[in-house]
Amino acid sequence: MNSTVDVHTLPCMSDNYAYLIHNHSSGTAAVVDIPEVGPIFAKISELGVIVTEVFLTHHHGDHIDGLDDLQMSLTTQLGQAPCRVIGAKADAHRLPPLDYAVTPGQTIRLCEIDGQILDASGHTLGHVALHMPEIKAVFTADSLMAMGCGRLFEGTAAQMWQTLLQFRCLPNDTIVYSGHEYTASNMAFTLSLGEANPAVASRAAQITKDRASGRATVPSLLELELQTNPFLRADDPTLQSALGMSGAAASDVFAAIRNRKDKF
Repeated sequence: MNSTVDVHTLPCMSDNYAYLIHNHSSGTAAVVDIPEVGPIFAKISELGVIVTEVFLTHHHGDHIDGLDDLQMSLTTQLGQAPCRVIGAKADAHRLPPLDYAVTPGQTIRLCEIDGQILDASGHTLGHVALHMPEIKAVFTADSLMAMGCGRLFEGTAAQMWQTLLQFRCLPNDTIVYSGHEYTASNMAFTLSLGEANPAVASRAAQITKDRASGRATVPSLLELELQTNPFLRADDPTLQSALGMSGAAASDVFAAIRNRKDKF
């Protein structure tokens, strides 16, 4: 990772995460999602950074509701100009007013760092993710999660499977910054699938220890997700066998896993 950049994980509300990307070289920062203003503004004030952009991954209120309050706090309390608001063109009709509407495949700059826009449809239509190779980071919100993926409120299982296949193509050392602290529940579900997977057992023990100590389990390493996240492994023969779906199409296996999680 670029040693001049820090990504601060900011717990918000009951189980949300926002992220503050701080570029020490430029003294600027960008925010990914704004569930609420308090924890985000506190970190901005502590660091004394100039916030230049806000990136909104999708339109759900628990990812955007703090935007107006943040803009007001930046201008009235810190004397900063309003930051540029970036979000998906496909979701613009449901997002706060955007200064820059983006489409998958675009490269943008946030706090002087390049980011690539990925289509992350599934949880919602128009959901986007932000991949920043320079800092080995991908901000996935409610698409790929630690040991899980977002519930399909609008998209199809086939769409979400394609979204997850994109993430599988990123470098293994990519850090996954997802939108919620759902890992303990996702772990319990994964264990319920009955697969004999030592990596899952080892991670489950660590998650249990971390949560008992009040430690966050997000972000996570993509390499670990590839080994232990059942939603990324729908084409894995061992997992398919545990599910009684050997040889089935991966998208069908993914749909079955997602359906089981919805009822878990």
